[in-house]
Amino acid sequence: MKKTVQITLLVVVAFLLISGTIDLNNLFNYANQSIPSYITKDNTPSTNPVTDEGATLGRVLFYDKKLSSNNTISCASCHKQEFAFSDSAQFSQGVNDQTLRHSMRLINTRFADETKFFWDERATSLENQTTEPIKDHREMGYSGANGDPNFQGLINELSATTYYPTLFNSAFGDVTITEEKISKALAQFVRSIQSFDSKYDVGRAQVANHSTNFPNYTVDENAGKTLFTDNFSYVIQTATIPQFGDDITTTVAQRISGGLNCASCHRPPEFDIDPQSLNNGFDRPLNGNPISQREFTNTRSSTLRDLTNPNGLINSPMFHAGTTNDLGGGIMANYNFKKIHSDNNNLDPRLAPEGYPLYLNITNQEKNQLIAFLKTLSGNDVYTNPKWSDPFDQNGNITIIGGTLSTFDNELNDKKIKIYPNPVSTKFTVSGNLNLNEIQIINSLGQICKSIKPDNINYTVDISTFQTGIYYVKIEDKISTKVEIHKLIKK
Repeated sequence: MKKTVQITLLVVVAFLLISGTIDLNNLFNYANQSIPSYITKDNTPSTNPVTDEGATLGRVLFYDKKLSSNNTISCASCHKQEFAFSDSAQFSQGVNDQTLRHSMRLINTRFADETKFFWDERATSLENQTTEPIKDHREMGYSGANGDPNFQGLINELSATTYYPTLFNSAFGDVTITEEKISKALAQFVRSIQSFDSKYDVGRAQVANHSTNFPNYTVDENAGKTLFTDNFSYVIQTATIPQFGDDITTTVAQRISGGLNCASCHRPPEFDIDPQSLNNGFDRPLNGNPISQREFTNTRSSTLRDLTNPNGLINSPMFHAGTTNDLGGGIMANYNFKKIHSDNNNLDPRLAPEGYPLYLNITNQEKNQLIAFLKTLSGNDVYTNPKWSDPFDQNGNITIIGGTLSTFDNELNDKKIKIYPNPVSTKFTVSGNLNLNEIQIINSLGQICKSIKPDNINYTVDISTFQTGIYYVKIEDKISTKVEIHKLIKK
């Protein structure tokens, strides 16, 4: 009997997953996921902790194409789960044009000291970053300029759905939709995306520290880890550097022993970017701009975890310009010899010891060992776990069960409250077996448009002067002081 019940529950869960349904009484675990003890960095602000309800709302927002002005692009269009929440294309397609830079991977965004976001760090926090693509003319089109609707237009559209008032009420305790709440929910969902089931994590859990050889690693993988971690010794001398085309003979800081010091900027075990790191010398211009307009402001990087998928294939093009899919010929070529551009006053000094171009002189064996190590940083679960998957069904629909618009879990339902007609043109009536204390009419901005102290159990409210749109009727019982909220459509 017990086995039958378990099978039935699995079937029900599977049905909910494929039918575009979210049960607010049985949410995925976002708030209390298992995190290895050696992971100590966390940029979650105290003002926006990850909650199951908030991340669930964020997941729906993340996959909802309603967040774009023409209902064709979602956050997930550019940050796909199967590519470690990045894009296999060099530049992502928005509602009006391609993105200017490559879409950054979102794996383990939370587990880093860096609190700024975008490649050029123009967003001071993840919360500030999440709504900027929505307000970008190229990307999602709610810019309020160039003929685009403004952000309030998006809020109005979300408020008119059957599901968002309930989801916002579940996450934040009321139905009012604001940009701040949207940004917080999206940030919670992104911070919930984590990957700690890699070969690296299996090995790290068996040893005292990162530098110890991992018992589950091959010889080459351990050698690659050492190369990644250890610093190097160098001499200033003239060297001829093999290049595509003509070789270069110049004075360099040439590595003569030791590792490659990658860990100085990409710090294990989180493999997050050092917040103090500067430009890495890869100075391609913005998408579509002439080569003369090079960028030297890019100093941000995502974690090096999940550069590749479980099959060892690159998840997406690398660097801010998405110019290479080749770990060896692309990534390592960039760092093997660092030619200093005359206009780059923002180059990280670790790439130019004593002001001379760095020449690591990486051998083919070292290159292969480092690649072998980097591939051990990729997990498996994050690519398929339904908690981070598209919650909508194949027709783009979603159903919310187990929730209510009431801030008190619909405790007044036994009073048989009714609001009619709905939609309404001029007047509506509130009726029910209760002593009405107060009725408030609230717009989609959370502003109280009308407040009434009724004197009987049936009360008619005139909203003939109200603008067309979505409103919420907040009803308070005089005796119990319980509150119920109903959605109202003004025609």
